[in-house]
Amino acid sequence: MRKNVTIPGTDLSLSPMGLGAVNAGLRWDGPDADRIFDAFLDLGGNVIDTARVYSDWIPPEIGRSERAVGDWLERSGKRNQVVLVTKGGHPVMTGPNPDTHINRVTRADMEQDIDLSLKALRTDCIDLYFYHRDDQTIPVETLVDTMESFVKAGKIRYYGCSNWATDRMKAADAYAKKMGYRGFAANQALLNLGSKYMNPLEDDTLVYVKEEMYRYHDENRGNLLMPYMGVCGGFFSAYAAKGEDAVKDSPYATPENLAFARRIGELQEKYHASPIQLALGYFTLQKFPCIPLYGPRDVASLEDAAGTFDIAFERGDYEKYLY
Repeated sequence: MRKNVTIPGTDLSLSPMGLGAVNAGLRWDGPDADRIFDAFLDLGGNVIDTARVYSDWIPPEIGRSERAVGDWLERSGKRNQVVLVTKGGHPVMTGPNPDTHINRVTRADMEQDIDLSLKALRTDCIDLYFYHRDDQTIPVETLVDTMESFVKAGKIRYYGCSNWATDRMKAADAYAKKMGYRGFAANQALLNLGSKYMNPLEDDTLVYVKEEMYRYHDENRGNLLMPYMGVCGGFFSAYAAKGEDAVKDSPYATPENLAFARRIGELQEKYHASPIQLALGYFTLQKFPCIPLYGPRDVASLEDAAGTFDIAFERGDYEKYLY
């Protein structure tokens, strides 16, 4: 993969793609997980992204992804080779009808989650810790102070936010500056090749990168954008493999996205690239550095995705989809 990205004002040097571990402990665990994590490091990756809540919606295990990541860290002894990212404060996802609108970002909630994360991950300190959601009834000052208390306690090195509105990030930035804090080092939100024209997803607590947030990141390079859902839920890969009928029910199946999908064969030939690489290539053309998160099926798909960053994509092929 290409040269790492450094977040200004930190000592974090991050690979150009993060390994999303939502499937850790589910689709791959034990030796299979070892192979994926080890392959990622061998490919030049170092950012492993998980969350306390990942895959709690599938019983019976709680904190499954963090446990699987922690198992590998313990077995491999490679903790010092990894920028470890996790998140807390997500609504409870167990039970038959979880309500994603019931946020858990009070100090007590976050203390509970971070202590469980540290235990599951088998580490003393998390490199980059995120609020997984926001609660706009809580002042940003209180939320920033909570994260600062974790920094002072040595539990985390830096912190960020996921699914926060732009105005809330700006308010948090202003408070951090006033207090002399480093403040948010990264933001996770939904951005990908198809997101500009997609139909909204069912979960209305997800925050999409639109023009205002895009401008914010262009002007605030100290808050690194780490987009999730980087390959559009496999929309372009499914179209390339099976045609339009295979994606007709996808939220990405809009006229604009289908227009790009119809060019997949042409672009594959032009760049000698796979559909996954064409989707991730979108991120190499942004005005500012960003690190997409990718959750692989297996080592082969991970190797395919990592190859994206050796290809020189041209802005003209993506212009309509860029902000």
